[in-house]
Amino acid sequence: MRKMFKKLSFLLAAVMMMITVFQIPVMAAPAEDMTIIYAQVPQDWEAPCIWAWDEDGNNAFAAWPGGSMEADADNEGWYYAWIPSWANHVIINGNEGDVQTGEQVLEGKNAWITVASPEEVTISYEQQTTGEIPEYVETFTVHAKVADSWSEPNLWAWSVPDGTNVYEAWPGEPMTMGEDGWYTMEVPTWVNSLIVNANGGEVQTEDLSVDAAEVWITVAEDGSFEFTYDDPEQKEIGTIMVRVIAPSDWEAPNLWAWSAPDGTNVFTTWPGEPLEEGLDGWLKKEVPGWVNSLIVNGNEGSVQTTDISVEAGKDVWLVVKGPEEAEVYYEEPQIEQETEEAKSEKAETEKPAEEKSDMTMVWVIIVIVVAAAVIAGVVVIKKKKK
Repeated sequence: MRKMFKKLSFLLAAVMMMITVFQIPVMAAPAEDMTIIYAQVPQDWEAPCIWAWDEDGNNAFAAWPGGSMEADADNEGWYYAWIPSWANHVIINGNEGDVQTGEQVLEGKNAWITVASPEEVTISYEQQTTGEIPEYVETFTVHAKVADSWSEPNLWAWSVPDGTNVYEAWPGEPMTMGEDGWYTMEVPTWVNSLIVNANGGEVQTEDLSVDAAEVWITVAEDGSFEFTYDDPEQKEIGTIMVRVIAPSDWEAPNLWAWSAPDGTNVFTTWPGEPLEEGLDGWLKKEVPGWVNSLIVNGNEGSVQTTDISVEAGKDVWLVVKGPEEAEVYYEEPQIEQETEEAKSEKAETEKPAEEKSDMTMVWVIIVIVVAAAVIAGVVVIKKKKK
């Protein structure tokens, strides 16, 4: 019954985490929970982005360099992005994250950040741009990978059946190229139809009907395509199993997992997710195969290991002996698990000398008392015989 209760507890925790995952994306929050961040950056900073997090290390974006900042057409040189109000620590960066500011701590409200150089940054909460602040629009991400002959891909997006277009004219707007070979674009959640095109709109896909969810589209040279709502590259990598032996005084051990150096986290909030009971005393947790960095923690995250680097794509066994001591194996090691009887014997042998001496004295006293009682009894019997 106890095992069943534990399994149900882990299942409930997993369900709650799934709910949290689907609620956490930056563009899924209501407008009142968002703040707009403007940035004015040096001219040689291309495609500025914003990275944002809170004091507990919860990130607003899945991976570095964070969210793309959009140019304000009415204020030349200014870019903006919406972030959750709780994410009050930010870094402005550019050139695919190669140049960046230091950490900037905000007050959780609309801010205008002027970046003269990575070391010279000023923050104002008074509006530095002219005109009205752009309206917050909830969006989702479209990823596209196209054939080599398709140059400078654009995205055309609209709503069916009313025919409302996102962009003013065909072929739409250019998609942003990423290091992984995928182009990306944010579109409003009211969009349900897409066309990927290239070469100035001369080549294109057919109309693609989608849900308002992050989508990956792979386009062949002839314009045929396949799409999925799951990251195909992560799906190809698969998963790995992390097995852990943690110190006995670390209550409710958790696992925190991510990819370095890009900083993509598996779990949304610290201290991660509970390790589940496995075989032969090992705790376990399945994580994506791209994970290469781990932290084991306990006592609600108050005790933890340092960062543990592991090989991506391989199952791993961790023997944690303390915050600074963790052994890494890629095959199951032969670890002797102490039985309760052995632990008891070990505790007995490790008792301090004074405690052992005290116990010896107690037994001596007990023997003396018993002996005295026996002698007294013999004397009484003898007296009765007389």
